[in-house]
Amino acid sequence: MSGNLSSAAEDRKARLAALKSLKRKQPSEPTETDDNTPPEQDTSSEHLQDVSSILLSGRNYDATTRAPKLGFENDPSAQENTLERKAQELAEATKKQAEQEDQQDRPLDLFKLQPKKPNWDLKRDLDRKLDILNVRTDNAIAKLVRQRIAATQAEKRKATGVTNDEGEAVGMEGAELLEATNLREKEDEEEARREDEAQADLLDGS
Repeated sequence: MSGNLSSAAEDRKARLAALKSLKRKQPSEPTETDDNTPPEQDTSSEHLQDVSSILLSGRNYDATTRAPKLGFENDPSAQENTLERKAQELAEATKKQAEQEDQQDRPLDLFKLQPKKPNWDLKRDLDRKLDILNVRTDNAIAKLVRQRIAATQAEKRKATGVTNDEGEAVGMEGAELLEATNLREKEDEEEARREDEAQADLLDGS
C-alpha cells in the first residue's frame, strides 16, 4: 500500500516537472497595442452596466440615470396654480413693494443733485422782465405794419385819382381806419401801463 502511494507521488511530481518545462519552452504572448485598450474599456463599462441592471432590482433605483426613481417624469403641479406658488408670488410682490417704499422714504441725496449755475436766479428775474418787453415789441411791430398799410393805400388813392363819391367813401374808410388805429393805440397804452405797474411790483418785491 505504501509502495503504491509513493509511486503515485513520484508520478505526480514528474508530471508537474514536465508541465513546468513546457511552460518555460512556450514563447511569450505578444502584448496588446494601445489601439485595443479603448474597446476593453468600453466592454468593461458595458459589463458594469449589465451587472448593475442585473444585480439591482430597479424598484427604487434607475440604472440608466444612476439616480433614485422619483415616481414621475414631469412635475404634475407644473401647470397648476398651487397654494405654494401663490404664496411665493405674494411674498415677491410684498418684497418689491417694500423696496419701492424704502426708496421713496429715503432722504434726498445731495451729492446726486445737479448743481445749478450761479446766475440761475438772475436769469429767472430777467426772463420775467423780458416777457413784458416781448409783449411791447409785438405791439410796436403791429402798429408799424398798420401805419405802413395805411400809407400805401393813401399813395394808391392819390395815384389813381378817385371821384368825389369814391373820395367820400375812401374818406369814410380812412376815418374808420383812423378811429380803429386810435382805439388800438389806447389799448396798447393801457396794456403798457399795466405792464409798468406789474414790473414795479416785481422790483418792489425783489
